[in-house]
Amino acid sequence: MYRALHLVLPRPSGTVRTCVLLALLGATGIAILELVREQTGTAGFFVGLGLAVLPVAPLMAAFRWLGRAAPAPWSQLLFCFGWGACTAALIAILANNFATEWIAATTTDASAVDHLGSVAIAPVVEESAKAAALLLVFTFRRGHFTGPADGFVVAGFTATGFAFTENILYLGNAFVEDLADGSGPLESVTAATFFVRIVLSPFAHPLFTVLTGLGFGMAAVSARRARRICLPLLGLAPAMGMHALWNGSSQFGEHGFYVVYSCVMVPAFGLLVWLAVRIRRDRLRAVEDELALYAAAGWLGRAEVPALASMPARSLARALARHSGGRAAGRTVARYEADAAALALLRHRARRGGPVRDRDFARRERELLHRLWRSRATAGPALARAAVMEELIPPWFDPLDPVDPPAARRDVPGPRRADHDPHLDHGSADPEKVHDPDRDPERDPERDPERDPEPADQTFRPLEFSHANGSCVDPPLRTSR
Repeated sequence: MYRALHLVLPRPSGTVRTCVLLALLGATGIAILELVREQTGTAGFFVGLGLAVLPVAPLMAAFRWLGRAAPAPWSQLLFCFGWGACTAALIAILANNFATEWIAATTTDASAVDHLGSVAIAPVVEESAKAAALLLVFTFRRGHFTGPADGFVVAGFTATGFAFTENILYLGNAFVEDLADGSGPLESVTAATFFVRIVLSPFAHPLFTVLTGLGFGMAAVSARRARRICLPLLGLAPAMGMHALWNGSSQFGEHGFYVVYSCVMVPAFGLLVWLAVRIRRDRLRAVEDELALYAAAGWLGRAEVPALASMPARSLARALARHSGGRAAGRTVARYEADAAALALLRHRARRGGPVRDRDFARRERELLHRLWRSRATAGPALARAAVMEELIPPWFDPLDPVDPPAARRDVPGPRRADHDPHLDHGSADPEKVHDPDRDPERDPERDPERDPEPADQTFRPLEFSHANGSCVDPPLRTSR
């Protein structure tokens, strides 16, 4: 039945989905704003807002640093932050209040109500609400979800937004309580809350939700449908468990909070920092390995590859472009770097058996190659010069030397040059008439049976570019013999 409806009903366009999500974020934002202001008062709201905003910028910068190898669009990251700050926070407040009232109606022990609400209800509701943002990105923006690094970043931005709203509520309520008691600055509940939530544990919510993000990231590169369903749930379960342990730490005695903080939270935070650094390094290595294939085929300059795999060299290339061509040139180089990284990770994900259908891979690869080719005249020299200045290539390196034949992969054919073909004028781009070395009669496997067969691991549709009309040509799929 679902498949029949899917064939009959048209799928909403990207514009419609964007409008719906913006309307949802706007409505929930207004609702959560009024709800928090009602609970804290206007003065408490602004005090909480001023204090809660302090850790937001450092956390966002840290997660953005992790994703700089292949940066996600800012619109996607801001959506995740807005979902956590507005939609997820509103869902959590309403669901927690409902559950607490229901538990209070079934028991007369007030301490049991608070304990069950903070340990059993809040972790499940809050982590599920935050995980909904990851599910939306994973479902509708699969092209920007290429592995654990993307799950790490998306989860971090979502949890940072959620913690931002929660901190406003807690700090605002603490300020109202201090006004009622007339407490001094050092003895105030506001100072204690600020120390615990902003100084000691600003990473708490990101730490929990990143576990869910890693599950989604591993699912993005999994070829089996069962794993793509189970891995996010396996990440969500420990996120709820750590959240429950953190909320229940005060129940473990007078020093329970400090024991959980020092023995669980700090080691887990250190482990995730190490993991983030390793993921970033492995991602850059994957970018270098995959782009080397495109450079061997002629899509990129050989000196560009080490520069694109080095973040300092990328930054230097943008600075060089801005210095010589202005801000527009700098933006062109930045787009070139992002597209090159996306192209490399697309092939890396497909090579590992990720759930990319053949036509999706070919379409996305064709689009990225087209954009790279249009920007290469501006970005290529800047990246090559950055590679030389950063000493990423040896002094004896000569970019004009031909690439060794074993280095070239047949599943990444080079771009076609129409101006070198006497059979093709510059006003047309007939793929049957464009000279292609792989279709040369002397090298054609169909005409030369003694030639070695194509590699057995060839699974991608090769793409070629025609300079005559600035478009890519998708030739027939070649299969192994």
